[in-house]
Amino acid sequence: MGRDEVVTLVKDCLAEILEIEPSGINEGDAFAGDLDADSLALIELVEAIEEELAERSVGFRIEDEDLEDLRTVRDAVDYVVAKLG
Repeated sequence: MGRDEVVTLVKDCLAEILEIEPSGINEGDAFAGDLDADSLALIELVEAIEEELAERSVGFRIEDEDLEDLRTVRDAVDYVVAKLG
């Protein structure tokens, strides 16, 4: 799965959770500051990404202790790309 696919996945999941258009989400957007995503929305995002990637990468998981480092859409994308390695 390439970076562009991960970007699309993260944007689509976020858009569904936040009930906004994916086109309104940019990689540089901060979850809290720009997108008004609270901690519950981030947990939903993590669950959605894990569920989506479980089929492609067995055992894919975003560690709880890593959540605090994910502040922007780009952070989430970079994290997922690195984990998929």
